[in-house]
Amino acid sequence: MTIEQVQQTVDQWITKYGVRYFNELTNLAILTEEVGELARIMARKFGDQSFKKDELKIDLADEIADVFFVLVCIANQTGVDLSDAFKKNMGKKTKRDAKRHMNNEKL
Repeated sequence: MTIEQVQQTVDQWITKYGVRYFNELTNLAILTEEVGELARIMARKFGDQSFKKDELKIDLADEIADVFFVLVCIANQTGVDLSDAFKKNMGKKTKRDAKRHMNNEKL
């Protein structure tokens, strides 16, 4: 699925099941909540925290997809073409960081 298709799929889902997009600030709050849930899993799976008994069945991929879904919602409702934005962002990073990481002694 292309990024454009993802944006269309989310928009169709919102229209069919979600009634309408939540407002932008609500979606920002939801994004923050979803990122927090992802952070909790990352801290337990890859960090020093241990899972609670009721967290053992949590799905990392599903939590990442939740974050992605809300980001797509925000892009759709603010008129951002994620495919174009991503291409431009990668160009910016490539120009800015062409040698930065290769010259980083910490890596």
